[in-house]
Amino acid sequence: MIEFRFAVGDLATTSFAYSPLQEAVFSLRCLHDPARYPHHRPWLRRIRPRLETLDHEMLTVLIAPWLWVPDFLTPRPARARPAFADELDEVRRTPPDVVTADFRATYRTDDALPPVVARGLADPAAFLARLTDAVGAYWHTCLHDSWWPRVQSILEADLAHQARALAEQGAAALFAGLDSRLVWTGDQLRLTRTRDTAPWPPADIRIAGRGLVLMPTVFARGAQTVIDPSRPPVLIYPARGRATLSEAPPPVTDRALIRLLGRPRARLLSLLAEPASTTELAHRLNVTPGAVSQHLAVLYDAGLLSRTRSGRTVRYARTALGDELCR
Repeated sequence: MIEFRFAVGDLATTSFAYSPLQEAVFSLRCLHDPARYPHHRPWLRRIRPRLETLDHEMLTVLIAPWLWVPDFLTPRPARARPAFADELDEVRRTPPDVVTADFRATYRTDDALPPVVARGLADPAAFLARLTDAVGAYWHTCLHDSWWPRVQSILEADLAHQARALAEQGAAALFAGLDSRLVWTGDQLRLTRTRDTAPWPPADIRIAGRGLVLMPTVFARGAQTVIDPSRPPVLIYPARGRATLSEAPPPVTDRALIRLLGRPRARLLSLLAEPASTTELAHRLNVTPGAVSQHLAVLYDAGLLSRTRSGRTVRYARTALGDELCR
């Protein structure tokens, strides 16, 4: 069992964040065990040829056979929506002794270390440089353009849902909704690990004014935390809507809606049952962002869509009128 212990005021400093670096590193789990991640199979089929151009040897050893990840590779975000480049720069500054300790903790025994890791830890600084170069190349080659916009939209939608759940139902309902194995007692959050690929050591984690960060991911089947309980407290949980990653855009079958709006706008309105950005919609429909933007502007001006800005990203969602029209 893992227990997060809250003192007075700790619940008030609990916050949400997501991490593009974490999602990039966790995505490597698909290479080890594709069957555990069926929603990612279409993406995995697309990127396999590109993987051959990368440092495949390095990328595969960042995940242990039981799917654990060295803690230094997924640092707790300093803000809710960090940039990948900033997170990777933080990893580059990891002290060599931490690199060594985290790999040993991940693989549990020195005998289990893959040869490339065992050789690399003889010079941790050079090993870290090769590692971060490999992760950076993987991000830009396989993830940034065609995969991350969709994943980011799912994570944003999850954060919006959790904020509503906390405001409307309170902390106990919020935590129970993240994972049925989470139990909130008023001053403790308990997680019973029953579905993991390897036994997880019990931990008694005191928040102690450090804040607990709750992080959605599309690569988890249950809640989890970092290996070292002395690290800043983090609870990682499965993001809502991750199953939609394998979905094709739904067809529009309502002929009246097509006659009223035209097929492109009717299809966009159908897709926007969940918030999405222009870039994500363009990827899903295989058209240019400019074409999508023109249609979104018309639907917005007609009162069928709302839009919210998060940093540089604008996300659209159906209004009540848009929902009624789709029905």
